[in-house]
Amino acid sequence: MQFKRRRLGRTDIEVTPIGLGVMQFSGGSGLFGSMFPVLPQEEKNAILQAALDGGINWFDTAELYGFGRSEQGLSTGLKAAGVRDGDVVVATKWFPLFRRARSIPRTIHDRLRYLDGYGIDLYMVHQPWSFSSIAAQMDAMADLVEAGHIRSVGISNFNAGQMGRAHAALGKRGLPLAVNQMEYSLLNRGIERNGVLDTARELGVTIVAYRPLGYGLLTGKYHRDPELFKRASSPQNRMLKLKFERSRALVAALEEIARGYDATPGQVALNWVIQFQGETVVAIPGATRAEHARQSAAAMEFRLSEKELARLDELSREFR
Repeated sequence: MQFKRRRLGRTDIEVTPIGLGVMQFSGGSGLFGSMFPVLPQEEKNAILQAALDGGINWFDTAELYGFGRSEQGLSTGLKAAGVRDGDVVVATKWFPLFRRARSIPRTIHDRLRYLDGYGIDLYMVHQPWSFSSIAAQMDAMADLVEAGHIRSVGISNFNAGQMGRAHAALGKRGLPLAVNQMEYSLLNRGIERNGVLDTARELGVTIVAYRPLGYGLLTGKYHRDPELFKRASSPQNRMLKLKFERSRALVAALEEIARGYDATPGQVALNWVIQFQGETVVAIPGATRAEHARQSAAAMEFRLSEKELARLDELSREFR
């Protein structure tokens, strides 16, 4: 493996630059259930085993992903692989919509129940949508750390100002803000423009990049077979149509670079995400098949040259 593990923010938790997002394990249940196929547990087990075999040491899930379905699928699969608590890093999230901070301690036992013996290394507020202040939410999270229910605290989809307030609130409790989970890829570089990336660097916060493959557009499969559009889910279909033509040159470059590494365009795109910003950014691609997890893990086995990083930067600047 070409990449060493990285610390999540200023915590002592170390992760591989690429983890595995298991939102897809919610298929058939919850808000995102209709977006993914219903995966039998055997397939979930195979996906997790492929990730583990490829060196991936951490997994990202959430309450919102099937309200326990994804977390349970993760814990069952880890047990099938013989993984013990503490062998891997587990991240999950509290969903704040129409809730107050007092829901955080009230629902933590549900998260732990579904994770069934695996501790929560990183617990995040999924969106900045709570009825309570950011300070109140961070206080509730800090209480969980002190009670031994979780190891570290993170946020997701918080803008630069909100991230700063979360960091300050945790600082009063003597805790670091570990991560801010944001969409980031060659097709969505907004965090470079809106202050999130700069603030994360200033505060020592890790950016966890979700959708690092741009809904799959960066794999090149839609350019090779545009008929796949018809089978894409509605939000995915809208994004693909919006950026399909504009990304042709970028995807062509990914394919060309990939040939030089005996890799895939998607692996090159992932490599760019975890390399271009130094150690500030880690990524959590998802998988609906074991082969997806194998390919994601293998993206850590080579390093793009400075010239290749710069070329992809130039071709994707319009997506900043």
